[in-house]
Amino acid sequence: MRVIVTIKQVPDTNEVKLDPKTGTLIREGVPSIINPEDKNALEEALKLKESAGAEVIVITMGPPQADDALREALAMGADQAILLSDRAFAGADTWATATTLGLAVKKIGDYDLIVAGRQAIDGDTAQVGPQLAEYLEIPQITYVTELELGEGKVQAKRKMEDGYEVIEAKLPALLTITKEANKPRYPTAPGIISAYRSRQVTLWKSQDLNVEPGTLGLDGSPTQVRRSFSPPAKEPGETVTVSPDEAAKAILSRLKLRNIIQG
Repeated sequence: MRVIVTIKQVPDTNEVKLDPKTGTLIREGVPSIINPEDKNALEEALKLKESAGAEVIVITMGPPQADDALREALAMGADQAILLSDRAFAGADTWATATTLGLAVKKIGDYDLIVAGRQAIDGDTAQVGPQLAEYLEIPQITYVTELELGEGKVQAKRKMEDGYEVIEAKLPALLTITKEANKPRYPTAPGIISAYRSRQVTLWKSQDLNVEPGTLGLDGSPTQVRRSFSPPAKEPGETVTVSPDEAAKAILSRLKLRNIIQG
């Protein structure tokens, strides 16, 4: 069995700030991490490695420094790591990103399952996983909290707003995993040493994917971000320290002034 895990290196959102003039992320000095729910996806793959002897291949698309995220995945227990890094991939929206990942999956060849995090914390679109499944023309199950493999199929519990549903799909299939699915393991000390001293990260560029020019990166993106900005600060609150009756009257008066209520 072969399981492919797609991960993304993202800025730690606790440290992210926007440049007020350009509206772009200030990345200098901001630590990068593996997207949290991608770690949940990796953990599910590693559990399949332990229970079913699965080979786990991790892929990411990003700049050269995304090598660190892949080595962390190797330290956690992944068998292979592939970095898709090329200026031709830069500026990709979710569609172009899914296309690039899909080309890499096709280059890998045979696989049984693809697992991805539900969404990335730097975009929150939850689109790349489903778009990758559509590109590869395979079944997909999103918002997965539990999974079980059978003979040529996967059964998954899918989180819903008011409960859950159980869905079965034929393999190969793609699942997006939520944070409720598991608690990701930590890399071991021997794993870290091995990941940085003796393990290799495979680098693939655009020419390795046999792709037509203009179909990836910014040129291949049907959507583009025109502006990013921080929401304006909320007005300070007001505390009414009077009797309950007077407080109710004061609140009603303010609601009427703002035309929130009539009368």
